[in-house]
Amino acid sequence: MNEHKKQAKDVIVKILKKIGQAILRALVVIKPSLIAIGLGLFIGLIIMLIFDAGDAFPALGTLLIGGFNGGLRGIGNTLYQAAPIILTGLAVAFAFRTGLFNIGASGQMMMGAYVAIHIGVRYTLPGTVHWIIAFLAGMLAGAIWGLIPGLLKALSNVNEVVSSIMMNYIAGNLLIIFIMKYVFNPTYSRSLNILRTAELPLLTSVFPNSTANIGIFIAIIVVIIAHIILHKTTLGFGLRASGFSMPGSKYAGMNTKANIITAMTLSGSFAGMAGAIAFLVVGKNIGTAFEIFPQGFDGISVALLGLGEPIGALFAGLFLANIRMGAFYMQRYSFVPQIIDMIIAVIIYVTAISAALQMIFKRYGQQFKAWRLSRHEKKEGK
Repeated sequence: MNEHKKQAKDVIVKILKKIGQAILRALVVIKPSLIAIGLGLFIGLIIMLIFDAGDAFPALGTLLIGGFNGGLRGIGNTLYQAAPIILTGLAVAFAFRTGLFNIGASGQMMMGAYVAIHIGVRYTLPGTVHWIIAFLAGMLAGAIWGLIPGLLKALSNVNEVVSSIMMNYIAGNLLIIFIMKYVFNPTYSRSLNILRTAELPLLTSVFPNSTANIGIFIAIIVVIIAHIILHKTTLGFGLRASGFSMPGSKYAGMNTKANIITAMTLSGSFAGMAGAIAFLVVGKNIGTAFEIFPQGFDGISVALLGLGEPIGALFAGLFLANIRMGAFYMQRYSFVPQIIDMIIAVIIYVTAISAALQMIFKRYGQQFKAWRLSRHEKKEGK
């Protein structure tokens, strides 16, 4: 009996050691992001102390608590906001992991949002089918909008940063034209409300009086699928290899042009899903004033903070949505919610700098160590 207890104890100890080692490895990986978040919040606190020292610490606490300030309703609204941010972050991170920089997530999200709204307004379909078709159509629209800069990059070597950001402005103007022509509500100068059958299933039974829907679950599932594609499949290996070294991939016989097109198309599809999730909600409309969807640029922040990984984008998106909701509740003090933009800007700058420093150290670290060793040997020789 004692022998069995000892074996069970050894097994538990081994499991705990492995868990501890995994946590330590994870902390090492996410250290740049944690440092960046800490510095961003610290600078935000300094700014708040300058303007109103009395409310600075309570306001910072409100900011960090985020959606929890509003109870179940606040949590539900946070999850609703998080889903599109996670998916646009995934769009940017997926492209980044394959050596591409997709700045066009906003435009891809716009196209996905419009097509989803168009189907939700103008077509009468059964409830179970309507929202699924609208969602998939939005995803397809985003994929097509991502395909265009992918083709330009693969066939003509047009820089995807330039082409994708220009596609944002094309999408913004087309969005206004399409809304005015097909789904315009002249009373409010906005798009019409979608039909109830086109609305994504709500989670109001869990989060009453909120806009929470199954979008958060879709986002989590898509993140997991993207992670599996990138890290567990032959396709993902080819995409990552092309991103790591285009000349090496060509030498190995990979079809790098097809990889570029595939990566940008999949990236666009994720952003298209974000648009569908954000606007397949009754009462969520698009105005007719020109506006670039901010979630697309939040996606860049999420991708950087998530270190260019799908799983990282999930947690970074939840964090960003939470503090944005916290900024809303922070208005009960003497601070405006725009202060969160300054904090996020600092976080992104620090993340980018730390990531760049890590890349430089990884590339030149051995040379630097050899140089220091040679100097030390010279000093000892004297």
